[in-house]
Amino acid sequence: MTASGAELRGMARARELGESVLGTTSPNPAVGAVVLAADGTVVGEGGTNPPGGPHAEVVALAQAGERARGGTAVVTLEPCAHTGRTGPCADALLAAGIARVVVAVPEPTALAGGGVERLRAAGVDVVVGVEREAAERGALAGWLTGVREQRPYVIWKVAATLDGRVAAADGSSRWITGPEARAEVHRLRAGCDAVVVGSGTALADDPQLTVRDADGRNTDRQPLRVVVDRAGRLPATARVLDDAAPTLVSRAGTPAQLLAELFARDVRRVLLEGGPTLAAAYLRDGLVDEVLLHLAPKLLGAGASLVGDLGIADIGSALSLSVADVALLGGDVQIRLHPTRHTGGGARTGGNVPNGGS
Repeated sequence: MTASGAELRGMARARELGESVLGTTSPNPAVGAVVLAADGTVVGEGGTNPPGGPHAEVVALAQAGERARGGTAVVTLEPCAHTGRTGPCADALLAAGIARVVVAVPEPTALAGGGVERLRAAGVDVVVGVEREAAERGALAGWLTGVREQRPYVIWKVAATLDGRVAAADGSSRWITGPEARAEVHRLRAGCDAVVVGSGTALADDPQLTVRDADGRNTDRQPLRVVVDRAGRLPATARVLDDAAPTLVSRAGTPAQLLAELFARDVRRVLLEGGPTLAAAYLRDGLVDEVLLHLAPKLLGAGASLVGDLGIADIGSALSLSVADVALLGGDVQIRLHPTRHTGGGARTGGNVPNGGS
């Protein structure tokens, strides 16, 4: 069974809607939904609300109203069949008179599963797996990593020159990239639950690590700021300790320990903005899921390299990455990559989280 052109366009829009609510839904998945009327026109759209609020399907159905009857719901994640802080989305679709449901990703948790079966039992036409890989790589990636590995999804963001330097020989690093790339960093922070740096970065740059708008003002919603400071070096005057956003100073001994600490706080997407040493530790342990490289058309010839020692002695053991996409950000280049081999303890395993889809 295949999806129509209107349904494929609806799924692309649903993925965009899921991306638009990133950073606001954890520990729940960032789902997007589109309702098509019987003639294929879009009559409702929605993204998952913060925990306790309506799920994407319910938001889209409310917008569609009676126009949903006999229509199609296109959703990035299988509608839930259980009652948590909200009622089952499968029941909401049935009550609205939806005739067909197109799903990208099947529900992986035992708690929230069963939506497809419930819909089919009621006579609804359901197709599963449409644009699944794109949906799993998109807004659902953080939540799915939590389900499968019981840890947050980690994005390593780094800005470097063409020769791979993140700072000049004198230690200066502002600004390697231009304003468009810096604006993209704020958008990225806004879509994450936590931003992590090491004490070395905090001491050298004294960053505030907040999300700021185009006018340089801090936005209302801020991710958790995390400084890994095992030696207690962070001074009380550090900007990261101001009241602009919540801050956690952690003495976690390993990357896995910190991620476990953050996972327990309902963090599902982590932006790693630390320096070469911290990045290397996460890469060595196989705990980087995505790399966002901002490459500036500059050469320094000396200075700190973008990553520290990975413990790799020969070219055959190099950590390989696949390029997901490349984009221009003003005069800089953004390259999004995914590691294709894990060097250490980040083995991918199955499992369920108790709050899946709640």
